[in-house]
Amino acid sequence: MEQDKTAAQATSKIGTGIALGTALGAAIGLAFDNLVMGVGIGVALGVVLGAGMDGASAKKKTKAQAD
Repeated sequence: MEQDKTAAQATSKIGTGIALGTALGAAIGLAFDNLVMGVGIGVALGVVLGAGMDGASAKKKTKAQAD
């Protein structure tokens, strides 16, 4: 039972970053008439952004648990 709670609480923001990065990259790609390159850059930036959000969230939780 306890394990189910922690599994439900542990979510990743990388998927959100990929989705937002893809959308932003597609918009930039359309603007510069190079859709494939824009989406590729958007996905890469989305992964980095999502990983950063995960790291910041984990750091915040660790600090809150220490207090």
